[in-house]
Amino acid sequence: MTRIVVALGGNAILQPGQKGYMEEQEANILKTCIGIADLIEMGYEVIITHGNGPQVGNILLQNEAAKDLVPPMPLDVCGAKSQGMIGYMLQRLLRNVLSSRGIEKQIVTLLTQVVVSSDDEAFKNPTKPIGPYYSLEEKVCHEDKGYVLKEIPRRGWRRVVPSPDPLGIVERDTICNLLETGTIVIASGGGGIPVAQENGVLKGLEAVIDKDLAGERLAREVNADILMILTDVDAVYLRYGNEDSEKLQELTVQQAKLYLAQGEFPPGSMGPKVQAAIRFVENGGKKAIITHLDQAPAALKGKAGTLLKKT
Repeated sequence: MTRIVVALGGNAILQPGQKGYMEEQEANILKTCIGIADLIEMGYEVIITHGNGPQVGNILLQNEAAKDLVPPMPLDVCGAKSQGMIGYMLQRLLRNVLSSRGIEKQIVTLLTQVVVSSDDEAFKNPTKPIGPYYSLEEKVCHEDKGYVLKEIPRRGWRRVVPSPDPLGIVERDTICNLLETGTIVIASGGGGIPVAQENGVLKGLEAVIDKDLAGERLAREVNADILMILTDVDAVYLRYGNEDSEKLQELTVQQAKLYLAQGEFPPGSMGPKVQAAIRFVENGGKKAIITHLDQAPAALKGKAGTLLKKT
């Protein structure tokens, strides 16, 4: 079987403008699971990873609102909470969809720790915005806690945290063993829980790993054939959003690197996706695909999305 890591973007769980009610998230995830079930019926061995941006942000808001009643949890613990919450919805709804098609598969969400270096340059220059916006008065209070805050014009101040590079998956062997039994694994959600090896022990860190780069690391470590990044656009574009935008059906690694260096793919949106695709193909993956959530089956048949290949 062809092994494929499906990396779900935030729109697979929560659409823009939605509040985040359970019913909203489940409706989105059900639609997502129908698409994943299509891939399984096509004969692919699927590993699932996902983003957690809105969910972990809401958990941080809950921390803030209840800080005088219960102790707030550090960021790595909040990430673990979001992994469990989203994984639970995915594995339950995907099981229901598969069962309705007569497919009986074990599905498991694996709480996944992702190794980073505590010496990563990202810890010297935090850039990843998380959590709520603060007023100037709240900013001073949070700086006393050691938070690094960045001003967002017309919105207020927001906490920024390091986004270090993923170096390895702690639970790699467990994931591979589960795959060998035919289990569908949901892993490395939200980029995984960032941990570092210090004096022979793992330590959780206040950081957020980019979900696309973590998905690529997962795909590489489980020897996936394909990395499929599902997002809210149908393909990769040059001059995206402009009248003269150009859809790219295929990209070589060399072309992708050139466009990336030219600033065609912004850091906060398409940039990490293209970077993850490049890494995957350069490190032995057969191909990477970037496409819309609804077009995954068509993209695997070469009829949608952007295919990134070595040459």
